[in-house]
Amino acid sequence: MIKIAVAVTGASGSIYAKVLLEQLQRLRDQVAEVSVVWSDNAYTVWQHELGNEDYAKVPFKTWGKNDFMAPFASGSSSYSALIICPCSMGTLGRIAGGISNDLVTRAADVMLKERRKLICVVRETPYNLIHLRNMTAVTEAGGIICPATPSFYSKPKTIDDVAYTVIHRVLQLAGLNAEGYRWGEGS
Repeated sequence: MIKIAVAVTGASGSIYAKVLLEQLQRLRDQVAEVSVVWSDNAYTVWQHELGNEDYAKVPFKTWGKNDFMAPFASGSSSYSALIICPCSMGTLGRIAGGISNDLVTRAADVMLKERRKLICVVRETPYNLIHLRNMTAVTEAGGIICPATPSFYSKPKTIDDVAYTVIHRVLQLAGLNAEGYRWGEGS
């Protein structure tokens, strides 16, 4: 059983955060604890894209964006992964630059310095050279860039199914055994 922190930023792609949080709830038998931190813009984008305020119903412990008392703000905690979903390019840039100005970027810094899993589900298109260099810097520091780029091998039927093709990969990267399509395995 692992402990996972989830950060939701204001990048477009609230559907990915919604599906991720639903799946983490479904996989509770594999997860000892889930903590969530939201950027200010994450709420606004969620409301705009999903047309609701269901983020208020998330069944996990939520931490304020500047609450450095959150356990995953310290390397002494036993959190094994931080998933930033969606990850804005501004957040990625601050992580790449070593700027720990809020709980999201501090937690990312902790994951990198402790050699734990930092998974950034970046959501932007197209990428400019600064984005690519920031992705390179985070990757070289030990982070994982997992673009919010869906696959269609599984023939998804709904928007949630499409989003799940990305989230399934994210869950696998975090070390969880999630059900989903695996190439050549008949799932």
